[in-house]
Amino acid sequence: MSAPADPNAKGIKTLDKDLGRISLMEQALVFTARPLIAPGLALAFLALVAIVVTGFIGAQPGALVVIAAAVIGGYMALNIGANDVANNMGPAVGANAVTLGGALVIAAICETAGALLAGGDVVGTVSRGIIAPESVAAPRIFIWAMMAALLAGALWINLATWLGAPVSTTHSIVGGVMGAGIAAAGFTAVNWVTMSAIAASWVISPVLGGVIAALFLAFINDRIIYRDDKIAAARTWVPVLIGVMGGVFVTYMALKGISRIISFSLSESVMIGIAVGVPLGLVMRPVIRHQARGLENRNKSLKTLFAIPLVFSAALLSFAHGANDVANAVGPLAAIVHAVQEGGAAEQVVIPLWVMVIGAVGLSFGLVLFGPKLINIVGSEITRLNAMRAYCVALAAAVVVIIASWLGLPVSSTHIAIGGIFGVGFYREWYHEKVLKENREMSALPVEERTRRKVVRRVHLLTILAAWVVTVPAAATLSGILFLILVAVGGAG
Repeated sequence: MSAPADPNAKGIKTLDKDLGRISLMEQALVFTARPLIAPGLALAFLALVAIVVTGFIGAQPGALVVIAAAVIGGYMALNIGANDVANNMGPAVGANAVTLGGALVIAAICETAGALLAGGDVVGTVSRGIIAPESVAAPRIFIWAMMAALLAGALWINLATWLGAPVSTTHSIVGGVMGAGIAAAGFTAVNWVTMSAIAASWVISPVLGGVIAALFLAFINDRIIYRDDKIAAARTWVPVLIGVMGGVFVTYMALKGISRIISFSLSESVMIGIAVGVPLGLVMRPVIRHQARGLENRNKSLKTLFAIPLVFSAALLSFAHGANDVANAVGPLAAIVHAVQEGGAAEQVVIPLWVMVIGAVGLSFGLVLFGPKLINIVGSEITRLNAMRAYCVALAAAVVVIIASWLGLPVSSTHIAIGGIFGVGFYREWYHEKVLKENREMSALPVEERTRRKVVRRVHLLTILAAWVVTVPAAATLSGILFLILVAVGGAG
């Protein structure tokens, strides 16, 4: 005789089905909502900027213009954080010297500190002489030109970040200023000498970065990596390399990172760097000797010796980036605020503290919300980086900035860092090809197999080069269109 059916069994089975459906719906909701979290938080940040600025400036004349400009400035800062900061932290993350989460925390702190403590407090309102001041002398024309330039630069960087292309934020805002100037007063308003120098930096920056990074890697390969006793070689040379890095970065910081606090000439900065680098190399000898004790004689062991200096270099690059590039976000905003409050443009404008805070916080927010994509591309998808290669990239970035300051060349930190990554990748390809030619068995591989073994991903090379080439004209075209729209809507009076 069969047992009587449980009257609750059917109800429990139905409930389980319903709960299963609800669970699946919740999972689907989480999956679809996840991509919307970062944009939602970014919009909340921009709304907060609008509210805070409204409370700060009150109902003074031109308040709506200032609020709109502040929101656009915050949007620009978000995009700079999402795109530009990857160049500083990407190599360290790609080399596994620091986790992605750790990199985000370090970069956010250092970028904010650099922007607030050492950010440039004076900027040229016409972006370093890109357009003649008299061509936008009318207050309303000047305001619309700066607003169009800021919005165009931000939109272009946003698109580049979405495409996975690290671009120069400096070139983006320069292109925006140029486009607005042309729309306002024609091609004669542009300082083409300055623009020619900027165009030349498209080639100079990445080539210098690549060559110097490759030379450092060649030195490390010859003196450490391809020695029979790698650990003994490391005990000799790693303290020297750390001393060189310390001296170079102190020089870099004296030149670029703390100019607001105290200003040094190039020769003074170099002397300070030497005064720090030499003792640092001597101090690090016993430290490296202790760290190297017990390490296996293989390349992976060398990561331990390079990891800490690599993290410090990334932090210092982030500090200097916050100190220098925050002006790309808040410089035009400060110029707009000055024009609204004083009734016209000026050759130089002091950036108010509240404007600097928008830039600093926006950089950090953009980095945390949208930075991981570009950090991963820069750190691991262009070419494979280890601690030694990433060290070469970071050191090359600082060295090229110092050389450029000495020669008076306008260079892009983005182009230098990316050029350094490509430099170490192409050097490795050259070296491998050299080895292949020396080894008959390997040289017999089919062309397709040898192509597959290339260590630099060509798809990223083409994407990045294309983005670099079109950055200024794209930002200029977009800015010109936005300027004409703003003039049509807001008037030119």
